[in-house]
Amino acid sequence: MARTITAIHPSTSRSFVRDVVRLPDVRLSSAWHVWQRDAAIYKRTYKLNIVPNFFEPFLYLLAMGLGLGAYLSRIRGVKYIDFIAPGLVAVAAMYGASFEVTFNCFVKMQFGKIYDAVMSTPLTIEDIGLGEMLWSTTRSLIYGTVFLGIASTFGVVHSWWAILAPLGVGLTGLMFSAIGLSFTAVIPLIDFFTYYWTMFITPMFLFSGIFFPLDRLPHAVQVVAWFVPLHQSVNMMRGLILTGDIGAAAGAALWIVVLTSALFFLPMNLLRRRLVK
Repeated sequence: MARTITAIHPSTSRSFVRDVVRLPDVRLSSAWHVWQRDAAIYKRTYKLNIVPNFFEPFLYLLAMGLGLGAYLSRIRGVKYIDFIAPGLVAVAAMYGASFEVTFNCFVKMQFGKIYDAVMSTPLTIEDIGLGEMLWSTTRSLIYGTVFLGIASTFGVVHSWWAILAPLGVGLTGLMFSAIGLSFTAVIPLIDFFTYYWTMFITPMFLFSGIFFPLDRLPHAVQVVAWFVPLHQSVNMMRGLILTGDIGAAAGAALWIVVLTSALFFLPMNLLRRRLVK
């Protein structure tokens, strides 16, 4: 039986590249209206929304820090709960941003047609994309800083540099906002988020140095881990909250800033390619 192979025309490839690397026309004042809408809705639903984003890392802090910590008392010279707490702050920030720019944004775009309605006003799709990224970063700040405040009652904060932790939380949230919204902009079905969470978020959660150091793993694993976004967030938080190594924290923060800058306009361009005919 004959098989038909459809080739991708070179002009189509060039068109895609041109669309995703273009410098979009973003307006902070207009994006602010999207942020305000999301914030107003969140005020009505935060009691339900806070459960999945906040309590999962908190339960890990209790189960691993106090439970496993009873058997694994010290690691790298510090108590086990002190070792894992900074990484879980980064996890709380990642979850806070990721849930917003994946499931919530996809439902508004695909089912609620909220973005189509917004684009009938003077706001553009770029304004929507920026507004959603700013709001998801705000959510990461809420979850990350609240988690840090509660975790600090367990005595896990050992450096005055922890006052900069909210800034690190915000950087983490913005980075995962750009990554998550880019994925949301290209998937055709909500079922595809299974791949994002199972194949991307979960491996990072397990192998980013939150629960054990990576220095005894094979060198190739350590090299790969260096390029993993959450691993850099964990290093940044550990430097700020636990060790006080501001040099290591600044290096990780610079890595995050570079990656976020490279990806910042990508979700807006992908949304435009998908929604603006």
